[in-house]
Amino acid sequence: MKVKFVLTMDDVVMEDRRIDQVILDWVSEVDQEEIMDVSHKWITTQNFLTNRMVGLSRVGESSLTIEPLEEESDAQL
Repeated sequence: MKVKFVLTMDDVVMEDRRIDQVILDWVSEVDQEEIMDVSHKWITTQNFLTNRMVGLSRVGESSLTIEPLEEESDAQL
């Protein structure tokens, strides 16, 4: 399934530089199991973002939104 991810991070410190807000969005083909795995890790892993992003040393508030997208063939029906 095609989904859109939107990651919003506030009060970020990256490579010793303070940034008020960073918003990243991307579209990816993933299955339901992968979505559940990412969601679970996001919720349960302490310092999830700083452990995964090179140069990121601090994040204040953050959110991850996962939205399913219509397939082109479905949209034309």
